[in-house]
Amino acid sequence: MIDFLNRNIFQPHPELLVFITVALGFLVGKVRYKAIAFGAVTGCLVMGLLLGAQFKVTIDGTVKNLFFTMFLFALGYKVGPQFFRGLRKDGLPQVVNAVVVCVTGLLVCWGFAAMLGYGPGLSAGLLGGALTQSAVIGVAQDAIGNLPGLSSGQVKEQENLVAIGYAVCYPLGTILCAMLLANVLPRLYRRDLAAESLALAKELDAPADNPDLSEGYYEVVLRAYKVERPDIVGRTIDDFENQQRELGRRLYITGVRRAGTVLPHDQQTTLREGDVVAMSAIRGDLVTYDARTHIGGEADDVELLGYQTESLHVVASEKAQLGKTIGELRAEPFMVGVYVDKVYRAGSEFPYRLATKVERGDTLVLTGPKRLVDPAGAEIGKPVPTSFATDMVWVGLGIFLGGCIGIPALTAGGVPISLSTSGGALIMGLVFGWIRGKYPTYGNVPPGAQWFMDTLGLCLFVAVVGINAGPSFTRGLSTAGWGLLVFGAVATVIPLLVGFAVGHYIQKIRFPILMGVLAGGQTTTAAIGAINEESKSQVPTLGYTIPYAVANVLLTIWGAVIVLLHH
Repeated sequence: MIDFLNRNIFQPHPELLVFITVALGFLVGKVRYKAIAFGAVTGCLVMGLLLGAQFKVTIDGTVKNLFFTMFLFALGYKVGPQFFRGLRKDGLPQVVNAVVVCVTGLLVCWGFAAMLGYGPGLSAGLLGGALTQSAVIGVAQDAIGNLPGLSSGQVKEQENLVAIGYAVCYPLGTILCAMLLANVLPRLYRRDLAAESLALAKELDAPADNPDLSEGYYEVVLRAYKVERPDIVGRTIDDFENQQRELGRRLYITGVRRAGTVLPHDQQTTLREGDVVAMSAIRGDLVTYDARTHIGGEADDVELLGYQTESLHVVASEKAQLGKTIGELRAEPFMVGVYVDKVYRAGSEFPYRLATKVERGDTLVLTGPKRLVDPAGAEIGKPVPTSFATDMVWVGLGIFLGGCIGIPALTAGGVPISLSTSGGALIMGLVFGWIRGKYPTYGNVPPGAQWFMDTLGLCLFVAVVGINAGPSFTRGLSTAGWGLLVFGAVATVIPLLVGFAVGHYIQKIRFPILMGVLAGGQTTTAAIGAINEESKSQVPTLGYTIPYAVANVLLTIWGAVIVLLHH
């Protein structure tokens, strides 16, 4: 059966081996224990190694370079706004901690690799796996290919060892990082992540008794009521809404039916007995107000409640609104009847609180009547284009320019040093992502396209790497020995402990936030998932985004640095 597949399918059509590797890799990647998943990237690499060892098919190097360059540009594009935001004063403590973790990781892996006598391939594999950074594979392989004095056979051997070292160290590195941050450190220091996250969440929001502060309770509801009570008869819509606002409640009258006719919306409309009013409100506010007591019985008016609503994604860019908290923003006159439903930062949903400051490049999801949402969006920034078409001029130009700036090389000690085309693509991705954050009408790359370039691009790359390295997998694994696994585990833990000591004792970062900072500093997505699960809150994510952006850049560069150190 294997001979038949090899002779009739995979040897004449190697592209089919790539796709079955990716399919099986994604399947294996779904293996999960609580918040920790094996991951599609690791799954694709492992399946590539196994299938490559079995079928001994060679995939052209241009294929993997294409996908890797695309992945690095997408990575830079995604984290660009956060990366540059982190360089500002308010983000510096988290940046410093991320740098400490990354530099410590490089030094530890360098020392262990030197002690064990590893060459550049296993050294880079140890670094990438222990610090859970997949991009190290491609950058290190590029750097190995540029080393002088190596034959083509030696280059291939070292490139394969990068993938083997990564495959050995990454799974345990991910598990250890998640366990250390979510369980071990909190227990050693007798800290209750859930209680401290809850307390911190309350501190970040004021006043604490506001009914729409708690997570999961910020739900907008629509109701219709018949005007029957004297409390509201004779009052204008504007007067009613202002009174509720002063009481800390967000109740808005969005429509009025009088004598069977829906009136044009006017804030100065005076309510009469017998009118039917449509009301938009936060559920908690409506319960507190008790509309049946103060307005009248609930009505079922499909037309009145069926006004056009909109959820508009707006990229914050207007200078007048930047730096304001969500609480301050929602108090603005243009936000009457408009709700901030979600906030996205650096491409991921951000667990905002009322005290969260709006940063340039944040995407706010505004919900409410279309006639109110559109003007509010214009006050905050630019609507995100709803087109599903990717601006390929923007993407292609960015990758081309990045590749061009990565080609020139300096020579130090006879070794050519350059960013490489992939490193240049990462840098240009950061720049283009930052520009996109400032000018959101340019460079539309919808989420599906970002996922394709980022996740699938990396998975296709590691699948090809695994297939090509497969024939030497057993030999490489025996060369590395158990020392690689043991020292890889230690190399995962030491940078986290150093970062924890700096963050806890010197920087005095709050414990839940610090756990998120450390997870970001080691770019371990599974760890932040485990921390959030343990804390029963999204609060630790507040410390994750900036270090994640910084560490992605530094650890990717380390892939080339450690190769040069061990040449």
